Amino acid sequence: MDDFHQLRRAPHDGAFSRDLGPSEVSARRALAKCRVTMLAATTTSVATNATNKGDVLATARVAGIQAAKQAASLLPMSHPVLVGNVYVNFAIADTHIDVEASVDTVDRTGVEMEALTAVMVAALTIYDMCKSIDRTMSIGEVALWEKSGGRSGTWRREEALDDVAAKKSDH
Repeated sequence: MDDFHQLRRAPHDGAFSRDLGPSEVSARRALAKCRVTMLAATTTSVATNATNKGDVLATARVAGIQAAKQAASLLPMSHPVLVGNVYVNFAIADTHIDVEASVDTVDRTGVEMEALTAVMVAALTIYDMCKSIDRTMSIGEVALWEKSGGRSGTWRREEALDDVAAKKSDH
């Protein structure tokens, strides 16, 4: 028996995902978001490129793009995906920076994990580059906001929240 099969446990043991049959190649997209909360002076420093470590948002964008391409090597159960476009964008407010990542592919599996990995690594990069001026920062509100393609089709967070509200009002 080869080494791989000696290490593999039965699917019911929970160690490896089960083969659910072949998926069709299709266009798939995922959008994830998170928020880095910080002092107002920190957002001002980021917005004006006045940090000691350089252009925070440009560096965070590159880090997010790289992370999306490496998700399968970081997450044990994530399948390698041919990542197409990766967009990492930021919105600066008074006391936070919103991070958004969109990833697309034409493949047999979705890119939700790639989008979530991209926003988290971009947020961690912001934190790393600003930690010398603000130790109060926090990263939160990490969520998948949208996915499209594949067997399950399109899903949007707004619709999911509406469904939860409707179920609560029924009871």
